[in-house]
Parts: sequence; C-alpha cells; structure tokens
Amino acid sequence: MFKRKLTALNYPSPDNFNVNDTTEFRNLVLWLEDQKIRHYKIEDRKALRDINCHDWPKTFRKYGDDLACPIQSEKPSELIEWLLAFAVRLEYSDSADMYKNQTADHVKKNELNTPKVVSANPLDNLDFQSADFKKGVNTLAQLLQITSHPDHLITLKAVSKVVCQRLSAEALENPSSVIVKGKPFPFQEADLGFDTGDYVLNQAAKILRLLYIQNLRDLQTRINECIVAVQSVTANPKTDTKLGKVGK
Repeated sequence: MFKRKLTALNYPSPDNFNVNDTTEFRNLVLWLEDQKIRHYKIEDRKALRDINCHDWPKTFRKYGDDLACPIQSEKPSELIEWLLAFAVRLEYSDSADMYKNQTADHVKKNELNTPKVVSANPLDNLDFQSADFKKGVNTLAQLLQITSHPDHLITLKAVSKVVCQRLSAEALENPSSVIVKGKPFPFQEADLGFDTGDYVLNQAAKILRLLYIQNLRDLQTRINECIVAVQSVTANPKTDTKLGKVGK
C-alpha cells in the first residue's frame, strides 16, 4: 500500500517494505528524516537513530509532534502513511517546476495516444457556469416559486428536491400525499428561547429550529418503522408443537 509513495521518494526497496516489522518501520522513519524531511539538525537526530532503544517510541511521538502530525492513532500504517505523504509534499515543493513540466508533457502525450470518447448524454456537454444555464435555472425556480440563491447550483439543488418530491410519478398519481394539510404553524409568534438582538436573525433561527425538529420527527418515524419490522419477525415465532411433551 506504500509502494507508490516509496517509489516516488526513491526508497531503496519499495517492494519489500513491511510496515508491521518494527525494525523496517524505524529504519524508514530515520531514512525519511535523513534524506527527505530534514526537520532536525544532524546532531539532533541521535535519539531517532538509536532504533533499538527502549524509548524510541517516545522519541518518535515527539518527532511527530514537532512535525505537527495530526494523526492520533498508534497504528504504524496510519502514521507512516502521513509521514510518506508529508515527505512527498516536501519533495514536490523543492522541485515544483520540474515536476510541473513533466506532468504537463505526460498529460499531453496521453491525450495524443488516448482515443476520444463521444458521450451520448447531452448533460455532459452542458456548461454549468454559462450565462444561459444560470438564466435557465433561475427561470425554472421562478416557475416553481422557489427563491433563487446567489449560487445558481444551490438553486438547482432546491429545484431538484421539489421536482423529486412533488412532481414525481408517484406524487402526480396521488397528489394528496404531498399536499400539506392543516393549519400553518405561526412560527413568528413562537418563543425562540434566546434573543440574538436582531429581529431578522430571530426569525431565521425560528425557522432553523422548526426544520431541525422536522428532521428529528422524520428520524423517529424511520426508527419506529424499523422497530415494527423487527417485531413482526420476532414477536410471533413459529413453533413445532409436535416436539412438546406433557407430564414427566
């Protein structure tokens, strides 16, 4: 799993590295510090070089802290994965121009050798950032009486949600299932429980609280459905009365 990064770093034996081997793990950490990372001065790497020392794990933890390693796990595979990625990032930053040119040439060469595939899906040819596309999304939102968002892609998500929930085949066959019934809740008069000092923010907070409660109710409904489904299987077990015995 580390072969590609080890190869990119020119590690002597990338094919045979065993992360579960303590000696190999410690030798790799030392090699990365000596050859690629070079965070410590040479004289400060003495404790890290003593791979047979009983306190080496403590030294390694300090080394990780000095590198600002975010990994809290003690698993060698996760630690070495981050350390290799860190070394690769440093290696690239040292020769960014060289790698950038090589990457560009590599991509250009692949484009010449790779056959072009023409997609039959018309959506693949759309420019989602074009003025016509943005205008079409906003027009569709107006038809569905959806408030437009400054980001047209968010508006498109809202349009998709309305279409899936209220204009699907099931909804059109049974409109009463999606039509909201009952008296509207006067959220303007509801007690928020705290005051932001701004009327508009207070109203927005009330709406967010109602949406949160709705999500909780939907979650509870799904939980109840799961409980009923499980009980339908476990509450009425079938028994074979022929196996029963009466008396001694």
